Amino acid sequence: MPSELPDQSISAYGAARSTVKGQPLDYEEVQKMDSYFRASMYLCLGMLYLRDNVLLKRPLKVEHLKARLLGHWGSDAGQSFTWIHMNRLIKKYDLDVLFISGPGHGAPGILSQSYLEGVYSEVYPDKSQDERGMQKFFKQFSFPGGVGSHATPETPGSLHEGGELGYSISHAFGTVFDHPNLITLTMVGDGEAETGPLATSWHSTKYLNPCTDGAVLPVLHLNGYKINNPTLLARISHDELSSLMCGYGWTPYFVEGSDRETMHQAMAATLEHCILEIRNIQAQARESKKPFRPRWPMIILRSPKGWTAPREVDGKLLEGFWRAHQIPITDVLTNPAHLQLLESWMKSYKPNELFTPDGHLIPELQALAPTGNFRMSANPVGNGGLLRRPLDLPDFRTYALAPIDPGVTIRGSMVNMSHYLRDVIASNPTNFRVFGPDETESNKLSEIYKAGKKVWLADYFPEDSTNGGNLSPSGRVMEILSEHTCEGWLEGYVLSGRHGLLNSYEPFIHIIDSMVNQHCKWLEKCLEVEWRAKVASLNILLTATVWRQDHNGFTHQDPGFLDVVANKSPEVVRIYLPPDGNCLLSVMNHCLHSSNYVNVIVADKQDHLQYMDMPTAIAHCTKGLGIWDWASNDQGHEPDIIIAACGDVPTHEALAATSILRHHLPNLKIRFVNVVDLFKLISPSLHPHGISDQQWKAIFTTNRPIIFNFHSYPWLIHRMTYKRPGQQNLHVRGYREKGNIDTPFELAVRNRTDRYSLAVDAIDYVEELGNTAAGVRERLVNMRLLAVQKAYDDGVDPEYIRDWTWGYSPNMKGEGVPDELGMLGEEDLVKRSCL
Repeated sequence: MPSELPDQSISAYGAARSTVKGQPLDYEEVQKMDSYFRASMYLCLGMLYLRDNVLLKRPLKVEHLKARLLGHWGSDAGQSFTWIHMNRLIKKYDLDVLFISGPGHGAPGILSQSYLEGVYSEVYPDKSQDERGMQKFFKQFSFPGGVGSHATPETPGSLHEGGELGYSISHAFGTVFDHPNLITLTMVGDGEAETGPLATSWHSTKYLNPCTDGAVLPVLHLNGYKINNPTLLARISHDELSSLMCGYGWTPYFVEGSDRETMHQAMAATLEHCILEIRNIQAQARESKKPFRPRWPMIILRSPKGWTAPREVDGKLLEGFWRAHQIPITDVLTNPAHLQLLESWMKSYKPNELFTPDGHLIPELQALAPTGNFRMSANPVGNGGLLRRPLDLPDFRTYALAPIDPGVTIRGSMVNMSHYLRDVIASNPTNFRVFGPDETESNKLSEIYKAGKKVWLADYFPEDSTNGGNLSPSGRVMEILSEHTCEGWLEGYVLSGRHGLLNSYEPFIHIIDSMVNQHCKWLEKCLEVEWRAKVASLNILLTATVWRQDHNGFTHQDPGFLDVVANKSPEVVRIYLPPDGNCLLSVMNHCLHSSNYVNVIVADKQDHLQYMDMPTAIAHCTKGLGIWDWASNDQGHEPDIIIAACGDVPTHEALAATSILRHHLPNLKIRFVNVVDLFKLISPSLHPHGISDQQWKAIFTTNRPIIFNFHSYPWLIHRMTYKRPGQQNLHVRGYREKGNIDTPFELAVRNRTDRYSLAVDAIDYVEELGNTAAGVRERLVNMRLLAVQKAYDDGVDPEYIRDWTWGYSPNMKGEGVPDELGMLGEEDLVKRSCL
């Protein structure tokens, strides 16, 4: 049976209890720091409630309150408390520190600090440090036309919003990789600590090189409650929690209690001990030039939720309970007694002692904050675009695949592109990294290890450095089997001024759908914030694609990430599906040059047909889509049909269908179109890359059928081409959620993206053919059945499917199948067919 009384070690109340002992502050310093803390709390409460009478010079009335009370109080005190104590150490040791706020909706604690140290007023002069400016500062919070309750892009010094929980630690590590002097002080909410992404990200210390990287100092803030429930880590014993953090590889230091005088001493001693420990670790590594993995320090801060609020209101617990999570007293607009209680509470901070009559923070408190860019809310890393420098990129054209016989040459697009990435890494050894969940080798990118191996500071076995071992403390490739952590590292890395690329299997990129959503929202909002400098684009390379996951089965077949990205703001997202190796080089070079986008590049890792020499590929990618004249036969004529494709495998099958039709129906005029920039299909009123209706008509016509073979779900194309001229003629084929342990061709047949199905569709949709092509149509249906049967019999696709190239001339009996197979009877053809 559990004990009825909590263990003293998990109580948030009483005098401070701390691992590190000492009293580094004299009496005057304690008083000043607590006064600064009270000023911060007063501002936090004012943001939640007030729109007027901000210094309470008059009795508080309902008309001084906001009509809607929005925001969160619970974590503000702990964050402000930690910030204030770091300020002392920044001044003492000239530290370069960034603050990341992990608790959800914890903006008041951050905004109050930025305002008190003057940065907010510098960025927003109308929010000046006087009574008039304070009134505007209060009113804007969670107010129409103002700022949100997270540390949004409008917040100076922020690069982590904290609205969606779980990413504060991975973002923090992303900021300190290759920033050797930076310390990122990171508040981790105890609710946030329950998330899977946060739990995994504690392992990031195994990738931190103390010689060349900065340090993350996490403060796990245990205030005991989420919205309406206790938090797990606040309800386990001191020993269990300590063991958990030690097991992750950290050295935890506890600061617990509620008595402010003793808590100030405990936090001052503990935080200083951690800073000195970090500096000693870095000095040892840098002087010896021998990287090692220490047990980095971290702090566990236990304080009451909503610290400094009334303990009870009308006999119901407030401070230290879940009711302090959001608006602590909710009915002040309608309950006069509670309005009076709010006024008394706010006056308990003694604002008349903290601010001058005209609203300025008194000089002796102003002196506690650092100055210039040493202020955490002014740290340039928090506006990483200021630090961004263009990559030194090699000329991608020198990596061209050549010579190219269109539709005949077979090469590995990804393997070739890896040589380009290798030299990108070599030329940018301190501001470019590749991230991925244990798939870089599998994705045919192993060439990059010649320029930068995999970062690894955990233990080594002898075989790790032999037999092609690629582990190194000073590597440039970041691999952990957690898509969340990889994405978080990359986001932190680019938001703090550097460049990077995430490579991942297409089917499991969905794991980070929501993270990418949040990053897109961040970028879009940054476009509205004038002082935000552009950051490098977040580049996502998807491979091991749906059409080559036949061997892994249905679980590995999902191209739907494109739908997720397509839903985001057209100002910040781009999607590219290069059909061959030279297009892949051109697209990758373009994306690495770009800024303020999320670029998604979809390209399979297997060997494929190649179609374009480098000049042609550059022109094609620049246009984003175009007619392939060599595959078309409508020159000088109106086409009878347009066959279009987007994606490398769909392009291959669409070309094979075109070849079949041209051979058997030579009078049929076919126009072949390839799309590499998916957003070219959208109206220019909806996306800046969209082509005009006039361009659409020139390529796709307005009255001819279009068979469109697409990499992903077909309805995405229908949605993107809504109201295009002749849209009713558009027939899209793509992944229809049909899969199994198939051969590649069998998987295509299941989803009607194979060459025979496409050719049959073309015959069906060209009305002018009437019934003249019935024999050809029947032959194609038979051939589709036969190919599936051969796959069932042999376990592989027939050779004439696997080895098809554009130059192949099919025969009438079997499209390259020996005559005796081409003459199989109908009963044989349908035997064991999956259709």
